[in-house]
Amino acid sequence: MPALSKSFALQVPTLYDELEFNHDDELIDELRDLGYDLGDHSLSESDFRDLDFDEYDSDGADIILDVPYVPSDEKIVSAMLDLAQVTSQDILYDLGCGDGRIVVAAALERNTHGVGIDVDPMRITEAIEYAGHTGVEHLVHFIEDDLLEAEFSNATVVTLYLLDLVNLQLRPRLLDELRPGTRVVSHAFDMGDWKPDQRQNCGSINLYKWIVPAKVAGTWEWQATTGETYRVELKQKYQQVTGKAWIDGAAAQLKSVLLSGDLIELLIKKDASSHPVSFVMRCSSKQWQAVDGNLQATPAIKIVNS
Repeated sequence: MPALSKSFALQVPTLYDELEFNHDDELIDELRDLGYDLGDHSLSESDFRDLDFDEYDSDGADIILDVPYVPSDEKIVSAMLDLAQVTSQDILYDLGCGDGRIVVAAALERNTHGVGIDVDPMRITEAIEYAGHTGVEHLVHFIEDDLLEAEFSNATVVTLYLLDLVNLQLRPRLLDELRPGTRVVSHAFDMGDWKPDQRQNCGSINLYKWIVPAKVAGTWEWQATTGETYRVELKQKYQQVTGKAWIDGAAAQLKSVLLSGDLIELLIKKDASSHPVSFVMRCSSKQWQAVDGNLQATPAIKIVNS
């Protein structure tokens, strides 16, 4: 998580060294009063110990951040990388990278190229020093930037430890700018009505994983190897897809649609007495290529209604 904003820190009555943790409830209430939606993720004494108040004073630089700096522990970092199935073939972006521990761990343990983005220059300095100390500086890069505006479209994995509201601000960009199949993993906070493809408990912490879906809404048509012409008309909300189907112009039954990243599977029945036919295709914006050419004679082409 990025460092605590100056505007937030100035409203906390004491610096870290003076905090008395027998008043956790009062501090949590103050966090909520300041607009932080903690949901079910209550803060413990160790969480407050990690909050970074001491780098800010009333005369300091005007750095306004969206979330407090609470670093993920080693077990959480490892679990996030496992959930994302990070390999040496990935490019990992950690948005709100703090001291760089997720990016560095991926580079050190999995030989993964990574980029960390944080608006706080002190955190970026720490991340660069940490990468150098561990000997992975050739694999990682750290950028001082606003994570809501930074470029991350070439990522294959994105990791987050932000807040609900910040995740919701990022959500449109994640869906529009990342390539289908990119994995997004968030520590503790979800994405509203974009339901995760996978949820995992790590102790008392929830981890969430989404696979960025291809955009498949619209009308698509292709020919099967049997000579029949298939057409589907699809509606989409994130990875959830519904629709209608036709075979040679006659209404058919679209039994199911499964979408995962850029892979789509459609199960279609000609009528109640026939066996369903499964088509698995890899999606792009204008056509879908068959994964199994034994069933499909042509790619599915998007039909533009005049």
